[in-house]
Amino acid sequence: MLVVVGLVAVGASLLLPGALASATDAVLGGTGAAKQVAWLIVVGGAEILADVVGGVVVVRVTSGAGAWLRRRMIDALLAQKTKTPFAEGDAVSRMAGDAVGAGGIVPVVVQLVSAFVISVGAIVLLAVLDWRLALVFLGSIPIALLLARSHLRNTADDVLTYQRVSGELAARLLDASAGLATIAASGTADQEAERVLKPLPRLSLAGRGMWRTQAKMVWRAALLLPAVELAALTAAGFGVLDHRLTVGDVLAALGYVALGMGLVTQIPLLTTVSRARGCAQRVAEVLDEPIRERGRLGLLPGSGTLTLREATVEGALHPTTLTIPGGTFTAIVGKSGSGKSTVVSLLGGLTTPDAGSAHLDGRDLTILRPEELRAVVGYAFARPHLLGTTVAEAVGYGSWAGDTAVRTACRTARIHDVLTRLPQGYHTPLTETPLSGGEAARVGLARAIVHNPRVLILDDATASLDTVTEQAVLADLPARTLVAVTHRAALAARADSVVWLAEGQIRAIAPHHELWRDPDYRAVFTEEAG
Repeated sequence: MLVVVGLVAVGASLLLPGALASATDAVLGGTGAAKQVAWLIVVGGAEILADVVGGVVVVRVTSGAGAWLRRRMIDALLAQKTKTPFAEGDAVSRMAGDAVGAGGIVPVVVQLVSAFVISVGAIVLLAVLDWRLALVFLGSIPIALLLARSHLRNTADDVLTYQRVSGELAARLLDASAGLATIAASGTADQEAERVLKPLPRLSLAGRGMWRTQAKMVWRAALLLPAVELAALTAAGFGVLDHRLTVGDVLAALGYVALGMGLVTQIPLLTTVSRARGCAQRVAEVLDEPIRERGRLGLLPGSGTLTLREATVEGALHPTTLTIPGGTFTAIVGKSGSGKSTVVSLLGGLTTPDAGSAHLDGRDLTILRPEELRAVVGYAFARPHLLGTTVAEAVGYGSWAGDTAVRTACRTARIHDVLTRLPQGYHTPLTETPLSGGEAARVGLARAIVHNPRVLILDDATASLDTVTEQAVLADLPARTLVAVTHRAALAARADSVVWLAEGQIRAIAPHHELWRDPDYRAVFTEEAG
């Protein structure tokens, strides 16, 4: 539809000077001018209608393309799971700004192609009217091409730099927003503001470069158009004196010159093209990020045995081999940065190893159908993100659990009494639910329990609970494979086995009471407690 509207606008634009010339000559000649005036009105009305409809279609095309690109980026980011290289703020910037910028390229290209067709058509019609006028006009084309070349060369780097620095600013701002309470408590607002705004000079430099180039292009194009019109008008005047042209022909010639210079007046759109190209490059970086092929095989029968075979994560975990028997309780301990979360992320299939493999009951996690894997592996985090409209939806998120199952899971997580005291109980909107950190953690724990998974992984999910509540929760969990990251000796003591990590590799695997003899092991809990 955009192309059709563009063709109508091109045709009307090229016909309008001729229609104006015919109507003018007919009126000045004193003959009947009704047909010529009517034709002028029809052509002018068609051009106006095409402009109006084109404006609406441009908005629809731009918004539709932007939404399509945004959806593709969201799908790609979710498919990358925890290994995405894009910071949260940068990803938001790419989805919010770059998707729209790249999505607007089609209307801009159609507009530039239309301007080119109109310019070529105007030159041809000008030559038909008087070849001398066409020669005068053609003398301006080399200058126009030099302007366009200079504009593109000078603006490309500034545009891309501006977009990249904008994404960096967004990432820093989002990080700071997430830690507002910490910033306020530490009294570091000024330092944090300085950190967030550190890329601002580079942004300003790129922005000023863009606008300097744009301003230079605008005034040069603004001088070129009247200069060419003056030259054409002078040549047309001699044509009138020689009785080769009429007054109407002079008006038509000026109209064709203006149309022929339309491509020059559209040169600032090349900045938009350059910006759209930069946006498309940033969108493509997200879409081109490698994603492992989706698994197609189902689960094998089993009790939830987890296995790592030479599993490696670059910069976080050395080649690691580990087996956790089904139905057992295993604690993962180690100092900060030792690789605890990396190990459980591999065991639960949230992260794919760079080398080696992870298995559940003998089946490689990478070839399992994702929906089956997520149905049998429950995950709870220390600071969970609660998703859903109401509290009940937040607990049942990602499952088909009904009201009874949701309430049972909340009782197990020791959060039921808190939720029933809310204004609308379990149906209280999540945005109106004031939950402390510990209460939110228990809701997240209930969300993991409600799946009734074969394997339950607690990534420090009970850290905010008091010891008594933690023991009560663990005692009520149904028999299943349980893996818990912890910094508490009491919880490690309850486990059947403890995996002790140090500097990205397993240092020992044994019951807590055996490892406790090692002073370095005891120091793990002393450091964490401190």
